[in-house]
Amino acid sequence: MPWIPELFSAPARARLEDTRRREELAGVPYFAGLITGEPDALVRSFAGEPEIQDPVRGPIRGARAFEAFVTETNAWLAQRNVTVEHVEQVVTERRGFEEVVLHLDGESGRVELPVAIVADRRSDGRIEELRIYSSGWPLSGRHANRPPLLQPDPELRESDVVADYQHALTAGDVDAIVASFEPDGYAREPAGGQYIHRGPDGLRAFYELLFSNDGGIPLEHCALIDDKRACALEYNVVRWGKTELPPQAGVTVYVRGQSGKLAAARIYDDIDPPLSPGR
Repeated sequence: MPWIPELFSAPARARLEDTRRREELAGVPYFAGLITGEPDALVRSFAGEPEIQDPVRGPIRGARAFEAFVTETNAWLAQRNVTVEHVEQVVTERRGFEEVVLHLDGESGRVELPVAIVADRRSDGRIEELRIYSSGWPLSGRHANRPPLLQPDPELRESDVVADYQHALTAGDVDAIVASFEPDGYAREPAGGQYIHRGPDGLRAFYELLFSNDGGIPLEHCALIDDKRACALEYNVVRWGKTELPPQAGVTVYVRGQSGKLAAARIYDDIDPPLSPGR
């Protein structure tokens, strides 16, 4: 996920399989594919012309623009001495998502940058569109207003604890949202690093802060990928408490624990919340 393994050369596949400890290579991870030096395999992984929505460069369409993007991204990865930590991957018949944490050189030392990649796919595995989500905060200390990438789907319905979480988030109900987590569950902010809130006390303090602008955070729900263990919900943020916001794109990954409650909620957006400075 998302690149098609069969399109890469045999030496490239061998290197990729080795980095995955020779697990079955059902799909080549996003960053692993970028650094193979085989842009033709990447281009041919798309069903038509390549199409990517990148949080820094915006929309990238067409083979020539995509190949330039790959070259620029590889240069950035080398310049920043990036290593990639795999977090999660889910692939369904028509969609999939991948989570990583990039560890890279910042201005004052190593920095963690959480990144989520969502793919729309055809039944043969070829990509229709990739959407990349991350926050600018870890690198620049600033947030960016990212316009919607998808339109809301009024027919979309989450299930079980993910639906409970959404109801509590919309209502600004701290008790209900904390109750949706496992006892050792955690929520991670888009900035990653130290912005992880674990256990009932940590979660309560975090969501009390989020709801301190006189209300909850209603989302426009756009798309859902769910394999019953983990799911990714793409959304637009339109309001934060009493403050209306221009619609802004994001995705959150929810992982269910053994009891069926949330073991993790990992957020990927770049909202500048109407709260205290520095969040």
